[in-house]
Amino acid sequence: MSKITVIGIGPGNSGDLTGRAVSALSSCTVLVGYKYYIPFIEKYLNDKTEVLASGMKQERQRISMALDKLSEGRDVCVISSGDSGIYGMASLVYEMMKERGIEAEVEVIPGISAFQKAASLLGAPVGHDFCVISLSDLMTPWALIEKRIKAAAEADFITAVYNPRSNSRYWQLFRLKEIFLTYRSGDTPVGFVRQAGRDGEQVTVTTLSEFNPEDVDMFTVVIIGNSQTYCWDGKMITPRGYYRDNVNEDETAPGQNIMIESFRTIEKEMKHPEVSLNVKWPMLHAIHTTADFDMENIVKVDENALPQIYSAFETGRVRTIITDVTMAASGIRKGALARLGIEVKCYLNEPGVMEYAKEKGITRTQAGIRMAVKDYPEALYVFGNAPTALMELCELIRRGVAHPCGIIAAPVGFVHVCESKHMVKPFVNIPKIIVEGRKGGSNLAATLVNSILCWPDASQLKPGRDV
Repeated sequence: MSKITVIGIGPGNSGDLTGRAVSALSSCTVLVGYKYYIPFIEKYLNDKTEVLASGMKQERQRISMALDKLSEGRDVCVISSGDSGIYGMASLVYEMMKERGIEAEVEVIPGISAFQKAASLLGAPVGHDFCVISLSDLMTPWALIEKRIKAAAEADFITAVYNPRSNSRYWQLFRLKEIFLTYRSGDTPVGFVRQAGRDGEQVTVTTLSEFNPEDVDMFTVVIIGNSQTYCWDGKMITPRGYYRDNVNEDETAPGQNIMIESFRTIEKEMKHPEVSLNVKWPMLHAIHTTADFDMENIVKVDENALPQIYSAFETGRVRTIITDVTMAASGIRKGALARLGIEVKCYLNEPGVMEYAKEKGITRTQAGIRMAVKDYPEALYVFGNAPTALMELCELIRRGVAHPCGIIAAPVGFVHVCESKHMVKPFVNIPKIIVEGRKGGSNLAATLVNSILCWPDASQLKPGRDV
């Protein structure tokens, strides 16, 4: 029985040709291939090899020639660039053999695909789950291609792009970039390689926002990283997890990994992920704690509030956080407090507070704030429950007694809540985070404090250092 061998010849460099491919080529009697690829492998052919070549878009013609020779009882080799099974000739060989009712032995010899070669030149971008998408709509409707692009972007696949651009197909890569930017950060690493493994090879690493489709042509492979891909020393790297599994991490690391994944999910579902990091970081914490995307509308953050408050802690100018109730204090991460040398105090149950409140005819939380301001006038003041306590602080600020380094205004309820939040807004020189309206709570107030304490991690969207 005659045999047809489909050979993946790699991206074009002889060094990337497999031993099996070289062996098959050297013993080949009939070779069929695209005329552009023949020069890549000519040196491996023997003097008796019959070479049949054709031009671009003549794939069926080439396989027809190969099957004609096969029917004559000849053994035939068909070459395919990259891997013969990835956008290669192997499937077409099987289809046309089935169509003609031809029975023969078929051997498919794999090769190094163009995206693999490009990935090796870019570093290690394909270290986790990935997909490959062709933008050629000659045989696939664009609507289906776009559906696949959206699925890849939303599922956080590392994505290699074949056939990215041509003279007639000039807009599709722009559309792909637009889709990815709705699901991925503009800082996502993107690499593209032109003529991978061939003369004129060019390697470029950039970001999704800076990526210009005009720099790409049909001889280019584009690789878009996932949400964990980063750049180091000019290379793209996507962690697989081996390094993380072998370093000395404390037992809270899995919790942090869950938080990181949650934050990335939240960011993708936000209506306005383009807001400044100073706003986005506490907003992500708020949504993560409440599962309420209305936080996008009601969490208001003063300009540079987080870096200003964090600086007060980091420099040691302020060492104290005051909360209105003990529940708000309990939600502030102990590891972060220890790391920065900060103590959290709530005066609600301090000796003499109850008696003082009764004597003055005020709430116990109001009394606690009065006492706290005497001891710590410059502390960060945090409110997750009691609007009267927030109103008390506002009065003490107006009297020049309190000078807080920042305010978290998130009391919850139906009486005096909205008014207390409006009362704090005029203090424009005090950095504030306000949860507007009736919503709030001690858990929300605590998570907003945590967003401040881990502000240095915001740029990488890596929450939970102290979980």
